[in-house]
Amino acid sequence: MKKFNLWLLLQFIAVLAFGQYSLKGIVYGNGEPLAGASVVIEDSYLGQSADLQGRFEFENLRAGNYSLKISFIGFEEKTIQVNLTRDDSVSIILERSVFLTDEILVSATRAKDKTPFAYANISGSEIENRNMGQDIPYLLSLTPSFVATSDAGAGVGYTNFRIRGTDLNRINVTVNGIPLNDAESHGTWFVDQPDLASSLENVQVQRGVGTSSNGAAAFGATINLQTNTLKKDPYAGYKTAAGSFNTFKNTLSAGTGLINDKFTFDARLSKVSSDGYVDRSYSDLKSFFVSVGYFSENTILKANIFSGVEETYQAWWGVPSVRLNNDYEGMKRYEEHWLYTPQQTQEMINSDSRTYNYYTYKNQVDHYQQDHYRLHFSHRLNSGLNISAALHYTYGRGYYENFREDEDFADYRMPYPEIEGVLIESTDLVNRKWLDNDFYGAIFSLNYIKGKSNVTFGGGWNTYDGRHFGKVIWAEYYGGTGLGHDWYRGTGVKKDFNTYLKYNFQFNEKLNLFADLQFRHISYEIDGTDDNLRDVSQTHRFDFFNPKFGLFYKPETNQEIYLSYSRANREPNRSNYVDADPEAEPPVHESLNDFEAGYNIRSNRFAAGINMYYMDYKNQLALTGEINDVGSAIMVNVDKSYRAGIELSLGIKLPDKLKWDANATFSRNKIPDFTEYVDNWDTSGQEAFSDLSFSPNTIAKSNFSWQPANHLHISLTSSYVGKQYIDNTSSDGRSLNAWFVNDLKIDYSFKTNLFNEVKIHLLVNNIFNEEYESNAWVYSYILGGERYKMDGYFPQAGINFMIGLDLSL
Repeated sequence: MKKFNLWLLLQFIAVLAFGQYSLKGIVYGNGEPLAGASVVIEDSYLGQSADLQGRFEFENLRAGNYSLKISFIGFEEKTIQVNLTRDDSVSIILERSVFLTDEILVSATRAKDKTPFAYANISGSEIENRNMGQDIPYLLSLTPSFVATSDAGAGVGYTNFRIRGTDLNRINVTVNGIPLNDAESHGTWFVDQPDLASSLENVQVQRGVGTSSNGAAAFGATINLQTNTLKKDPYAGYKTAAGSFNTFKNTLSAGTGLINDKFTFDARLSKVSSDGYVDRSYSDLKSFFVSVGYFSENTILKANIFSGVEETYQAWWGVPSVRLNNDYEGMKRYEEHWLYTPQQTQEMINSDSRTYNYYTYKNQVDHYQQDHYRLHFSHRLNSGLNISAALHYTYGRGYYENFREDEDFADYRMPYPEIEGVLIESTDLVNRKWLDNDFYGAIFSLNYIKGKSNVTFGGGWNTYDGRHFGKVIWAEYYGGTGLGHDWYRGTGVKKDFNTYLKYNFQFNEKLNLFADLQFRHISYEIDGTDDNLRDVSQTHRFDFFNPKFGLFYKPETNQEIYLSYSRANREPNRSNYVDADPEAEPPVHESLNDFEAGYNIRSNRFAAGINMYYMDYKNQLALTGEINDVGSAIMVNVDKSYRAGIELSLGIKLPDKLKWDANATFSRNKIPDFTEYVDNWDTSGQEAFSDLSFSPNTIAKSNFSWQPANHLHISLTSSYVGKQYIDNTSSDGRSLNAWFVNDLKIDYSFKTNLFNEVKIHLLVNNIFNEEYESNAWVYSYILGGERYKMDGYFPQAGINFMIGLDLSL
């Protein structure tokens, strides 16, 4: 009944928004109708694809002037003006493009307008407008079901994100179709590519399993990034921004435009730095992006090289809840229970309750560099057939440095030294944990469009070769070894092959059928020891079949309904294997069956949508509190778990150039049968408990956008994230409180004789100074018959600001 009432409400609102006239048309190219051509009414929510006869129709439009933007791959984009005073029809002829367009590089892995999945497209202009130095997750945070968090508390440096409650290790990320996820950990850390946002043309976020992609399995979402496309005219620009916490961002970019109507050269150089909100959580980030392209009517050959260097002071420990709550007795307990030394406890007591950082060693940093080399090739064989392929190589290397107090020499394979006849068993030392890796491979796709059929055949082959090792670079006492002593070495070699076949069949003018079949093969070999000197050698093989099916139906030109089923399988990552209890069964792969259903309705000034999902997991890996033989936390397979929710979206164009876009997610995220293990320090064993899992049940976003003058733009962005538990026990004592945060952005642009455009930006984050924590971890133990906890919360900054200036030639 509730669903039916919602349907009636949407219909009623739509009727109120509609006018009286219709606009029909046919799109031609090369003398024949262009089936699938995109027709969009600018400054509205209306857009559709032309049918098999190249026809389109917009109904119930009010009288007035409209701007239609028409595009189709391989043809020049065209914009026409229509003054609608009655029912009208137009005939549009697109000219074949002199150049093959860059969209072909990502088309194989992207959802199209009739793909039956939930997704959001973020344009380059939106990204550019939001980009004030914060990491990419913060630029995507307005998309539905998206939650971003920052270790340093201000969005610069290490960031984390979840979509539908799913962590970044289960979210597939690609750049121009090439995998960006780390092959072993499955995670994506955008801090390794600082300011990549300044080189992005657009982003697509698919929620749920989505369409088949290359690389890591999509267990919650897919993020598909496309870098800069062809710019025909020369350009140059400089962008600078400065603000709270000594945050600075400087970006210099330039391009030649077309040289001899064939070649292009584009380059960007960026530097971002910040002290961070949390004590000593500074970031020093540098990057560049270079692109050289050859373009002709039927061919693109493009080389992209980009690199990033990051050095961030570690803020991974978080703030204990006893420090946040000014609980003096609780802070003393950290010392009494041997969690902290007396000195560490005193440092915590003397610190600020929201900016405390456990680390005090001056060089407790994470330092990493990642270089990407990519060669793309696309060729149009005929009007309905094109091929794309790419070769890629990534070299990453870096370390994080740690000061360790009173470490046993044996734990570092160092002999005990004897000083003045006394055997020394422990020492203060500094170590570095290194990761040195190569990632290389190839991807391809063959795309065929003819009549009612749209077929894509593609895939990829990738190899990862990682070297893990640790070095002792300083010690108060040396046990017969010199500086740079290796205490562990291990390797991880992973090969990933996948191929997919996607078929979209337009059954009739209203109904599209979609099928997507993917096969994925993984071989993974781990060798050597880890930092606990455990032998972690092992070999694993996986063969996965991931089918996806869906229906897309348009009952009216402005309405659409879709249904889909998708299956995904995910292999355990390195830490799942390395940290597993050697006496227990090894972890097995996870499986997900994802069911999605949605309805969208649009008019000139109104858009609304609803998406319902049920994500049914088998053997999902989850933290249960269990530890291995050396005390490291492990993840174990949970037989059954699920995520179910409703995602709502709304857009309204109000009078006086005021626009409101909003979305909300209401969900349940459960592990029905769950066993938690808690360390019992009294018995040196573990106790078992049972309850359910976590994730925020409510996420809501709102953006009011107002343009009071032609060159002035004001927006108010609001985000609400409901209460979430930080372990799987639904305990209020181990949870994050809900938060509601508002940001204000003001932009003003103008032209001068020297610059084509000058933009001034003012961003005020958290304008109401909300105190909140966006992430946390917890460890529980039993001592003296009582349960205690050790935890770390990540406070986010209160009110803070950024001021920016963009200069474009």
